[in-house]
Amino acid sequence: MSSSKTRHITRTHVFTFGLDHLSTAIEAFIIDRQSSGLSSNTIQFYRNCLRRFIEFCDSQAITQIDQVAPDTIRAYLLWLEQNGHNPSGRHAHYRSLRAFMFWLETELGEDTYRAPIRKVKPPKVPKEIIEGVSLDDVQRMIDACKGNRFTDLRDKALLFFLLDAGTRASEALAVDLADVDFATGGVLIRKGKGNKSRMVYFGKNTRRAITAYLKNREDDHPALWVNEKGERLTRFGLDKVLRVRAKEAGITNPPSAHDFRRAFALNMLRSGCDVFTLQRLMGHSDLTVLRRYLAQNENDLQQAHQRFSPVENLAKKG
Repeated sequence: MSSSKTRHITRTHVFTFGLDHLSTAIEAFIIDRQSSGLSSNTIQFYRNCLRRFIEFCDSQAITQIDQVAPDTIRAYLLWLEQNGHNPSGRHAHYRSLRAFMFWLETELGEDTYRAPIRKVKPPKVPKEIIEGVSLDDVQRMIDACKGNRFTDLRDKALLFFLLDAGTRASEALAVDLADVDFATGGVLIRKGKGNKSRMVYFGKNTRRAITAYLKNREDDHPALWVNEKGERLTRFGLDKVLRVRAKEAGITNPPSAHDFRRAFALNMLRSGCDVFTLQRLMGHSDLTVLRRYLAQNENDLQQAHQRFSPVENLAKKG
C-alpha cells in the first residue's frame, strides 16, 4: 500500500476493530463464516486458500492489513502460478481472498477500509469441455462388481446411484435410509450446499440394485451407504471404491464422484431435460454454475442443429 490516505485506512482505525494483523483478521473471517452456518467443506476451502495467502505474505514480510495492496495480490497470483497452480486453482484462491476482503470491508466500513482486490482482475479460466465419466466406463466398472458379496452389491448400487441422482459426494454419503422413498425413487437431501434441502431421484434399475444391496446388509446403521464394518461410508471409502473398481475395469484414470455428477448433468441435457429442471435437481442457485457442467462438444451441437433446424422442420411440414 502506497499510503494510508490513498487506501482510506489507518492503523489506528483498524486497530480499533482489533483487525490490524492479517492472520487475526483472517481468523475472525473464518469464525464469522462458521457462525453463518456454512458447510465444513466450505470452511476448509477458505482455511486452505487463506493459509496460502498468509504463507506468501510472510515471505514478503507483510503482516498487517494496511500493507496489502493490489500489487501484493497480483504478485500472489503469479506466485501461485509459479508453484504449480493451474488457472482454476488460482481462480479459487482469488475467490476466497475476495470473499475475505469484501467481508473485512463490510466489517470495518468502506470509509475505513476499501478492499484492494477491487482493482485486481480475476485469473482467466479457459473454457474446457469436461465430459465427466463416460457411460462406457461406468458400465465397465459396474461389470467389475460381479458376484454376490456385500461389496459387489454395494458398489454396483453406489455406482448406479452416483450416475442416476447426480448428487455431490458429501450429499450421497449423508443420505439415511429414512430419507429414501423407494416407491417414488425420491431421496431427500437434507443439507446440500448452503444448507439447502432438495429432492433428487433414481430410476428402476438403481432401485433394484439398492434393494439387492440392502437385503445383503446385516447391520442396523441408519446410513444408506455403509462399509464392511456396518459404519457410514466415508469420503475416503468412496474414493477407494472408485479407484478399485476402475482398476478392475482396466481404466487408467479413475473417475471421481464429481465426474459422475458431470456425467449426470451432460447426459440429462442430451436426453432432453431442460436446464431449469436440471438446475433444481443439482442444487445450483443459478444457471451460471450449471454452465460449467454443460460444455458441449461439436457432435452435440451438430445433433442439436439437425433436430431443431427451422429449414429441416419446414421441409417436414411440406
